[in-house]
Amino acid sequence: MLITPREIFDMVVMTAFVGFIFADMFGKLRTPKKDYDPLIHRPHSGFNWDNFKFAMMVIAPALILHELGHKFVALHFGMAATFHAAYFWLFLGLALKLMRFNFIFFVPAYILVAGMATPLQHSLIAFAGPFVNLILWLGIAALVKYEKIEKKYYPFAIITSKVNMFLFIFNMIPIPGFDGSKVFSGLIAAFF
Repeated sequence: MLITPREIFDMVVMTAFVGFIFADMFGKLRTPKKDYDPLIHRPHSGFNWDNFKFAMMVIAPALILHELGHKFVALHFGMAATFHAAYFWLFLGLALKLMRFNFIFFVPAYILVAGMATPLQHSLIAFAGPFVNLILWLGIAALVKYEKIEKKYYPFAIITSKVNMFLFIFNMIPIPGFDGSKVFSGLIAAFF
């Protein structure tokens, strides 16, 4: 089975956490609807489902596709690879949001890879996730630049492009534990 029910469950849970954690941030960036009236649609202190859905739609696909990039390249090399929601980190992100921290850092998911691989294969597996984000970032940015999407979808497309840009750049930083470190150490081991 390419994706197990457990992996789908973890993707759904991760998506819900990410949507809740970032609902306030991305809700502010959305374009108001045409029938928006500030006297009627004033901010309220309750939970905003539209912001929650919007945050899920702009962030979760970038995260899930990033991790699936790792998974499918590992599977291509004959290894076992499983998607997991990083529950400890998700709860940490939730706690930081509830404590109203201005900066929230957490790892929402990861791919557990098992099997033997060469250093170059490990490097390619590590690069696969950021590469997916690079393609999404540049592809969506090109669609916006050349006006290949409707104007009403611009806020969604621009935010999605920026999320993928951030994920690509952040994950390619060669800090131990990050994809960038695994890419560079694998390349060094493979060629030197």
